[in-house]
Amino acid sequence: MRSGNATEAELEFKQMTLAYPTLSAPYVNLGILYRKSGHLDQSEAALKSAVERNEGSAIAWNELGATQRLRGEFPAAAASYEKAIAADTNFAPAYRNLGVVSDLYLGDPERALTALERYKELTGEDRPVTSWIAELRQRTGKPPLKPGSAANAASSTPAGSSGSSGAGGTAGDAKANAAGTPAPAKAADGTTGGATTSSAPPQGPAGAPPGNPTPPKTGG
Repeated sequence: MRSGNATEAELEFKQMTLAYPTLSAPYVNLGILYRKSGHLDQSEAALKSAVERNEGSAIAWNELGATQRLRGEFPAAAASYEKAIAADTNFAPAYRNLGVVSDLYLGDPERALTALERYKELTGEDRPVTSWIAELRQRTGKPPLKPGSAANAASSTPAGSSGSSGAGGTAGDAKANAAGTPAPAKAADGTTGGATTSSAPPQGPAGAPPGNPTPPKTGG
């Protein structure tokens, strides 16, 4: 986004927060805008304002987690993703993001496996999720899944149930896709408070530009 357009968008969203102080959507959009411009402190503050206004917005919690992950606040990011899941158990991006942060940043392959299997069940996505799930099953001592059995495995253990605190806008966290830094969204998220949505997947490690985080290699 050009700097001029970004400034205009920021002013527009700020005016909306004044005109509609109880809505979460303007704060979600502000949070995304600040994150895109590298102002992570302001992004987190705006997104916290969003979830304060609408605790039931999976999108707002997911966006907060994306910013927290970029700031290196990995336990807080995982908690935000779990709250997104609690708000909407079918919100696929939060499962993907929870899987990424759990495995790559928190060393919790069990929770990562549960989250990614649920993500695959919801989306039907194949690569790179299928290969990552296979690698996680190997690391956690579980037998390989037979074709078509990932959905059954995911439904038997709900994501977010592996002991981390927290439960249930605009973006996602994935292993081979970059997200958490989408442009301000325009569409309504369908939740009370009018949060907006963005469909881009998650970003790479905190402090790095969006990229494709590489999972541990199978084998050895």
